[in-house]
Amino acid sequence: MRTFTGCQDAMEFPRFTFNPKEGIDNPALVIGDDPEPDPSPVLTLCQLKRLEGQSFGFYLRMDNRSRAFEIRDVDPWSPAGHSGLKDGDRVLEVNEEYVDNTNFTRIVRKIQSCGLHLFLLVLRREEHEQAVSMGVDLQMLAKASKGDRWSRPRLCHISRHPEHGLGMTIVSVEGQKGQYIVSTVADGPAERAGVCSGDRLMWINGVTVSTLPHAALSRTLKKSGGSVTVLVIDPESQSCNVRRKMPTLPVGAECCGLPYTPKTMQLVKDQNGYGFLLRQEKLGGVRRIVHVLREIDVGSPAEGAGMEDGDLLLAINGKPVESMEHEEVVKEVRQSGNAVVFTSISIPGRDFYRELGISPLLFYDECSAKDNSVSHCTKNQSGTSLKDGVGSQTNPTTYVPDQSGSLPTQLSERTGDVFL
Repeated sequence: MRTFTGCQDAMEFPRFTFNPKEGIDNPALVIGDDPEPDPSPVLTLCQLKRLEGQSFGFYLRMDNRSRAFEIRDVDPWSPAGHSGLKDGDRVLEVNEEYVDNTNFTRIVRKIQSCGLHLFLLVLRREEHEQAVSMGVDLQMLAKASKGDRWSRPRLCHISRHPEHGLGMTIVSVEGQKGQYIVSTVADGPAERAGVCSGDRLMWINGVTVSTLPHAALSRTLKKSGGSVTVLVIDPESQSCNVRRKMPTLPVGAECCGLPYTPKTMQLVKDQNGYGFLLRQEKLGGVRRIVHVLREIDVGSPAEGAGMEDGDLLLAINGKPVESMEHEEVVKEVRQSGNAVVFTSISIPGRDFYRELGISPLLFYDECSAKDNSVSHCTKNQSGTSLKDGVGSQTNPTTYVPDQSGSLPTQLSERTGDVFL
C-alpha cells in the first residue's frame, strides 16, 4: 500500500558504456524491470490542533450517494487548513477509531468532545470513489496503514495501595533522553489498572514525560497522593506511531477506568416544569464560568432523574454546552420542548479532567465511575429558573459571540452540514 511520504530522493543509477558489438545483451543495460504502479489508495493522516474556544475550521456532512462522511468548506487559515485537510476528503477514522458507515450524529459528538486535538484519517474523494468501485475493504485498509501489531494507547488511573504503593517502577531507556519503560508488580495496582510490564510511559497527570528528567518524574510520583493517571503504550505500537509521525495522546487512547464520569439524566416536564435552577457561576480561585444545576425541588422531574445540587452541566441532548453563554444554554433547554436529556458531572470530576487537559465527555461511554458532587462554586452571577413550564430569567447575561460570530460548534444553515 502506498503511503503519503512527501518528496523522495532521486534514485542513483550505475554508469555504463554502451558497446554496440554486444548489443542489447550487454548486462549493463539490464537495470531491472519497470515496477508495476501500486493501485492501492493513498491514506492521509491529518493532525488538527486548535486553541481554547477556536473551531477546527471545517464542515462535516454525510454524502447521500456514497453514505461517506465528507469534509466541506475548509478554512485555509484554520487548524483544518494547516493540517492538509481538503474539500471533498472522506473520513475513515476519527482519533484512531474507524467511523465509516457509523451514525453521523455520533461522529459529530465525538469530534465536539475531543478537546483541542483531532486526528482524521482520510481519503481524497477520487481515491475513495475508486476504492469503493473496486470493492476495497476500507476498514482493513485503515488498519494496514498502522501495522498488524498496532494497538491503541491506554489511559490508566492507578490507586495507591497502603503497603504496595502504585505497584510499578519506571526506568529510563538507555541512550534515549526522556524515554521511560514501566515495570509492574504482578497483580499490583498498576497491573490491575491496565498497565503492562514493558509499556512505554508517555504522559502522567497531564504532563508529557519526555519533558521530565528522571528525578523530576520520581518527585511527581511521590507527590501524586493516593492516585496517579498515566498514558502508556506498548513498544511496537509506539514505534508505529513514530513512523506515522503521530503523537501519542489521550484523545486516541482507550480508557481503563477513571474515577469520575458524566451522568445522563432524562427529564420529562410536569405541570410545575423541570424543578431546578440553572445558574452561570464562576469557580472559586479561577477565572472560569460554568453552568451549575441548583435548588432541586423535592419530588420534581429533576430530583427523580438523579440531579444533585452543584452538578456542572456539560451537554444538552448530546450537544456540548461548556463553551456557550447562559442565554444560549437556556435556549437549548427551551427548544427541547417537554423532554430534555442533560449530561452533567460533579465539580471535583470536572477539576480532575481539567488537570488532565481533556474533556469529561471524551470517554463518556467507556469509563466506570464513582459519583461525587461536592460543589465549590462562588457567588451566583446569573440564573434561570426552570421550575415552571416556561422559565424566567434572574440576572440574565448578554450573549456576546466570538469574532466569527458563531459558537465553536454549531449547526450550519445547510441541513445536514455541521461546522466543527
